[in-house]
Amino acid sequence: MAGEGEMNRDSRQLTGQPRRWKYDSEPTGSLRDVDEDLRQMADAEELVFIIDDDPNVRLSMEDLLSSVGYRSISLGSVGEYLSRAKPDVPSCLLLDIDLPDISGLEFQAQMDVDEHPPIIFVMGNGDIPSSVNAMKAGAVDFLTKPFAADALLAAIRSAVALDRNRRQERQEMAVLRTRYAQLTPREKEVLPLVVSGLMNKQAAAELGITEITFQVHRGKVMQKMSAASLADLVRMAARLGIVITHTRFPGASIQ
Repeated sequence: MAGEGEMNRDSRQLTGQPRRWKYDSEPTGSLRDVDEDLRQMADAEELVFIIDDDPNVRLSMEDLLSSVGYRSISLGSVGEYLSRAKPDVPSCLLLDIDLPDISGLEFQAQMDVDEHPPIIFVMGNGDIPSSVNAMKAGAVDFLTKPFAADALLAAIRSAVALDRNRRQERQEMAVLRTRYAQLTPREKEVLPLVVSGLMNKQAAAELGITEITFQVHRGKVMQKMSAASLADLVRMAARLGIVITHTRFPGASIQ
């Protein structure tokens, strides 16, 4: 790891020193272009939570994130984070391992993935068992102080992208569940038969109704689920975990 005297703008390191970012020389034109690209890539609606009990580390991180366009909220403990209202935007957690109230790893073990953004762990000393456990539990990265700024920014971009994808997935699932809830009890019986591949006549016989009546229910299912095609409905049923109990093809299942 380069010493402080050797650091330049694209090998910046975070330390616990009480200082702003300082560089040995002014950035070249190409490095200015890189920083401008980073500013444009950082969406104003993205948020980084910094949880570290060292105010100097928090200040350094805030400076770096601000320089590339990220909004950040700096906190000294997990308790402060939990008690704070959180904007509904793509985010990530920069979480120190050693905190005064509860360790970062303990918090990770207790947290609900759907309620908190992805974690990037930071710590003062390398600890291979801790880093392995953190990554197995779903951490995006595990950085040891001091670490290069570009490594931190790369981890943040990955974590925020992961959170954005999770949010989109949850929104899509909420829409599907809302559509499914609008189906009548009979239509909920029809849906798995439709996606099973049974012919209308066979499916109607399973329910003890006429083929014409089954086709009417099938049309309403397609409409209420906003399915553009049978293949579209099959994908929706798979995401909803609809169980297929009948099929034209023995042993087949919905994937």
